[in-house]
Amino acid sequence: MSIDTTLVDVMTSDAIHDEVRAHYARAAAEAAAGGCCASGDQETIGAGLYSALEQAELPEAAVLASLGCGNPTAVAELREGERVLDLGSGGGIDVLLSARRVGPTGRAIGLDMTDEMLALAQRNAVEAGVANVEFLKGHIEAIPLPAASVDVVISNCVINLAADKRAVFREIARVLRPGGRMGISDIVADDRLSPAERAERGSFAGCIAGALSVSEFRAGLEAVGLADVTVTPTHAVADGMASAIVRATKPAGSDPGATDRDRRLPVTGGDGCGGGGCC
Repeated sequence: MSIDTTLVDVMTSDAIHDEVRAHYARAAAEAAAGGCCASGDQETIGAGLYSALEQAELPEAAVLASLGCGNPTAVAELREGERVLDLGSGGGIDVLLSARRVGPTGRAIGLDMTDEMLALAQRNAVEAGVANVEFLKGHIEAIPLPAASVDVVISNCVINLAADKRAVFREIARVLRPGGRMGISDIVADDRLSPAERAERGSFAGCIAGALSVSEFRAGLEAVGLADVTVTPTHAVADGMASAIVRATKPAGSDPGATDRDRRLPVTGGDGCGGGGCC
């Protein structure tokens, strides 16, 4: 399918990168100080999407820094001993929950581009007493891990923030082991909405303007060789926009790398992001 890239062409990669970084640096500082950094309806964005039991397992700052649109640790159905990568890990809420689910024989890795969020996540891991975690600085368009090195990729309202979604999908396919899977929460748009119409409903940093449509999301994942792709909307976040559960698997017999057959997703080029969710 053909996609109108007018909006992302106007807003450069550097501009998106700077907007997202500044937004989540402020959010990290507010959470570290004991304030709530999520705006909007707490039933559709933020810590309200986690159970009371899950929140009780975590430091307060990790809960306050939650800016996602779902609960990917539940979506991904994590198992003991697995190696999990969280894209745009923010204050670490999903990394810490993942670490408990995969147990001492597993490992949870968080990737984020924002120094303030990484520092907050490290403090939260120490406070929670969770040892089987690590946090990496980097962009989700260029994941600093070897090919075929993780069993599961999760993220929580982050892919919509990326300037180059095609690169993100390619990287997910590359780092997944054959037979591995992806289970994420993200914002998607109705297929009827153009990029300009999505931008009218919210900003990039607010996880709206950069959202893909349902068909674009599915096509992008299939183009890099992922299979069993499903995009299931769960609750509305704006007119024609919804949080969705997105699942896919890497075929067991596939090459450890990934292909890049789809040239039609919106691209602004260059830099990327991994901002720890949206608000």
